[in-house]
Amino acid sequence: MSKNFIHDNFLLENSFAEELYHTYAKHQPIIDYHNHLPPKEIADDKIFGNLTNVWINGDHYKWRAMRTLGIDEKFVTGTGSEKEKFMHWAKTVPYTMRNPLYHWTHLELARYFDIYDLLNEKSADKIYNETSEKLSSKEYSCQNLLLKANAELVCTTEDPTDTLEQHQRLAKSDFKVNVSTAFRPDKAILIGNDGYNAYMDALEKSADIAIETFDDLCDALKKRIDYFHENGCRLCDHGLNQIYFEQTNEAEVKTIFRKKREGQDITEAEALKFQSAILLFLAEQYHAKCWVQQFHLGALRNNNARMHHILGPDTGWDSIGDYPQAEKLSAFLNALDSKDTLAKTIIYNLNPADNEVMATMIGNFNDGSVKGKVQFGSGWWFLDQKDGMTKQLNALSNMGLISCFVGMLTDSRSFLSFPRHEYFRRLVCNLFGDEIKRGELPNDMEWIGKLITDICYSNAKNYFEF
Repeated sequence: MSKNFIHDNFLLENSFAEELYHTYAKHQPIIDYHNHLPPKEIADDKIFGNLTNVWINGDHYKWRAMRTLGIDEKFVTGTGSEKEKFMHWAKTVPYTMRNPLYHWTHLELARYFDIYDLLNEKSADKIYNETSEKLSSKEYSCQNLLLKANAELVCTTEDPTDTLEQHQRLAKSDFKVNVSTAFRPDKAILIGNDGYNAYMDALEKSADIAIETFDDLCDALKKRIDYFHENGCRLCDHGLNQIYFEQTNEAEVKTIFRKKREGQDITEAEALKFQSAILLFLAEQYHAKCWVQQFHLGALRNNNARMHHILGPDTGWDSIGDYPQAEKLSAFLNALDSKDTLAKTIIYNLNPADNEVMATMIGNFNDGSVKGKVQFGSGWWFLDQKDGMTKQLNALSNMGLISCFVGMLTDSRSFLSFPRHEYFRRLVCNLFGDEIKRGELPNDMEWIGKLITDICYSNAKNYFEF
């Protein structure tokens, strides 16, 4: 066996797991149906030049680890040079053992750069120079990194006000990877947020509709949904603490929105009623377009007010929340199902205490019309690691059909994050392989291999219909 830390059978603990991975999972194309990659960088076919630009800048997972180790913000997001930031990351890596960053770091070095050395202060200079030379060449441009990852589809995430200019450029290009988008209208929903009216003004311009009333807002969002659909969009995504579902009526919602547009204060109860109404409206539009709707639930964001003020959102100050989920989620899905307007739905859970809640909830609304119509999405954010993904897979297996699962996604801002699909595939194969070895599953490699292929690729291919 190779002496390298990352080797052919990494995470595969027996011969059954090895066969499942190498025969049925390893070579499947990647459908990455939710990420935050910048489409302009793909359209421009950006050349990154060094590892800091492609690997550290924008990666709040790494930033949190560096800060925990006591590294000054200057070398995290501040004015330190690109090489200084890399050297401080290299110093951090040996301290990340048992954090998924340790596995991801070495998988990414191996898969993109054929580097199998452990990253630490001693190896840092050599690795930085070697990767910088490669990342300065066209062979390691943005588009070629996606091709190296065997990506078939990558689906970025855009606000309703986005022009989709970059996606239009890509659609006209000869780039072999399908780059699509997901509609993310949370700024139009969260009426209690600072800057809501300013956002409405921006949405007015994008939709070319004056937004003075709730009906105007619905018309503007519908127009933008139409525009996204015309440009190839087939998914939406929402990042919410929890699903909203409050009893209200049309007149009440219209009054709440008018108050907001007039600059009056609204109560938390009023905000929840408005958010419930607009979310239901949007969900019905998604169903009409045959889109897949995604809900990322459970994050407690921007906990550190001081650092949020300095650096802004998505800079590493978020955590798992403990919101109640079941009752409102059930009511929301039931309201849509009762009118036969429930679209294909993926629910992602951030609090592992709610795994069984989500795994049983999806079964309430899988009505036989579509295979795996309502999905319990892969472990995400703080849970997209060995323990988190394994718990999600076990909860789904115990209470649903893992065989219908649409698999992994990166949910990442990094072009080097695609080995997370490999990581997931190895874990899935090891779970099945371990149970074959223990006699809990039959030694039917052809059938179980088909299930592995479905989970890693075919289910997503059929579900999203791109």
